[in-house]
Amino acid sequence: MSISSLPKALRVLAKAKQVFALSRNPYPPSLRNGRVHQWFKWLAPGLLVKRWLLISASGVVLATLGLAIWTGMTPIFFLLQLLRNFLAWIAEIVPNYVSGPIVIAGGILLILWGQTRSLNSITQVLMPEGNEELVDRLLNHRRLHRGPKIVAIGGGTGLSNLLRGLKDYSAKITAIVTVADDGGSSGRLRREIGVLPPGDIRNCLAALADEEKLLTELFQYRFQAGDGLMGHSFGNLFLTAMSDIAGDLEQAIAASSKVLAVRGEVLPATLSDVSLWAELADGRRIEGESSITKANGKIIKIGCTPANPPALPKVAQALREADFMIIGPGSLYTSVIPNLLVPEIADAIANSEVPRIYVCNIMTQPGETDGYSVADHIRAIDRACGRPLFDAVVVQGKVPSAKALIRYSQENSYPVVLDREAVTQLGRRVVIANVMDEDENTGLIRHNSQRLAGMLLRWYGRAHNI
Repeated sequence: MSISSLPKALRVLAKAKQVFALSRNPYPPSLRNGRVHQWFKWLAPGLLVKRWLLISASGVVLATLGLAIWTGMTPIFFLLQLLRNFLAWIAEIVPNYVSGPIVIAGGILLILWGQTRSLNSITQVLMPEGNEELVDRLLNHRRLHRGPKIVAIGGGTGLSNLLRGLKDYSAKITAIVTVADDGGSSGRLRREIGVLPPGDIRNCLAALADEEKLLTELFQYRFQAGDGLMGHSFGNLFLTAMSDIAGDLEQAIAASSKVLAVRGEVLPATLSDVSLWAELADGRRIEGESSITKANGKIIKIGCTPANPPALPKVAQALREADFMIIGPGSLYTSVIPNLLVPEIADAIANSEVPRIYVCNIMTQPGETDGYSVADHIRAIDRACGRPLFDAVVVQGKVPSAKALIRYSQENSYPVVLDREAVTQLGRRVVIANVMDEDENTGLIRHNSQRLAGMLLRWYGRAHNI
């Protein structure tokens, strides 16, 4: 690594201490800044605080009663007499209709003061950053842990983009990620060191982290110089080192998730060294994920070597326990389908009775899905798995702008057309939603994380109640 690249790397690494920053506050500033509102939040249901305070108060009363019984009530009697005389003396100086409310107000103020200082002391220890109230943190924690168990299946930027939105609705998220990548930094590490490709896993860990923006910057940092380091991302090297320390990629991801305060979990579809292959309409057989897209041919069949790789046991367990399954978005043949080539994953999805939905891509992908409609995407998944796996498909409703269409047409990419009748004949429900995000400067099109996640959770709520 050259000396010139060290300062930038150190600046990025220095920010890592902020990884444990707090998750976003769900309350508006007007509510968040009001001290009275903060006190009343402690009365909100589901915090599991009021019951323990009541139990503690009951314990004080019982202990006091036990002491009175043990001592024959003598100390209690004299204390009550002393208190009675003191209060009578106060009432002679200040009328009871004045002194009573004053004493009550003073007692309440002391209680509030003591509780506030106690909670502030706890907050300073648990949350030294001090940019969020403890009650807000507890409310958000309870809300997220009451969310459904969501399993998202895919890879590439599509899955990580979805996870950024889902983490605001549930803490019980499992991302199942393909390990068939053989290009770029991941491919080099795979060939040179023999580790499973960490690229897609890195993106998903960053997306599920509390301080996602900072972690993405850190994990996506690519070394610009240095023999052997140039082109590698920090996140890939981090996961590779953790794999060596922990023993395998699964343990490395688990350890990294704890260190990086990841919400949910990320699991590789399999620990087998999987390589993709595709048969094209012109008779060619293409080996390797990165070569399939570059071949620029119509894919008629896709598979992997070794065939029928075993699923990670935790993946099978997550699928069995899921409340909601989401497939995609992402590159059809190189991000979504590779996960489904693991028989246990496809079987678990097909046999599940929970709501299952596929998020179709907005634009076709050159070299993979040229000219594909929504029904073509569905047929490709059904053909690869030998059966239907999901109940509904999400389709973008609004057409991209003319600027974006021109930009993508130069790359032979066009909007995925909805052929509703064909989709219906395939036994799928069509869910049309405006979940597209378009960069005004570049014309780049992506799914909007928040809108997509919100729409999926609303659809899940309706499907779950049917």
